Amino acid sequence: MIRYFKIVLIVLVGLQGLFYFISNAVNWEYAQMAVGAVFGQADSPAYPNPIVPAITSPVLIQLALAGIMTGELLVGLLCFKGAHDMWKQVGNEAMAFNAAKTWAIAGCCTALIVWFGIFQVFGAGLFQMWQSQVGAGSFEGAFMYHAASAIILIFVNQADI
Repeated sequence: MIRYFKIVLIVLVGLQGLFYFISNAVNWEYAQMAVGAVFGQADSPAYPNPIVPAITSPVLIQLALAGIMTGELLVGLLCFKGAHDMWKQVGNEAMAFNAAKTWAIAGCCTALIVWFGIFQVFGAGLFQMWQSQVGAGSFEGAFMYHAASAIILIFVNQADI
């Protein structure tokens, strides 16, 4: 039964990535505005002297958003591939099922890169996104997404016997 739970959890991480990719795609202008607000550091009252200068170039903002969305899409695709591979091996020996987790683990690690690396390290640490109203919501959401992905990664990565 644990194997089935692992597959379902990987599908859910994949859906999380896919839903955020689609949400950003259908709300492209708002997503650009949110990334632009973080990059522009317009509302940074706590730390008025930023580490890096404000970035206001529409091209750089669009490239950053495209990078975020690419990561979100990859989370979905990698997790779905991993869930499929795990499903094919669900009834087989533990060694085969454990080997089938490769893409699922890659999907969870990609989720950590997106929501911890991009949002927490660069967005919050470098651009101080937690100081603005728009950035604070993204910062808090990113923590929830990467924490859940990390817990699922640890659980799925445990060897099945």
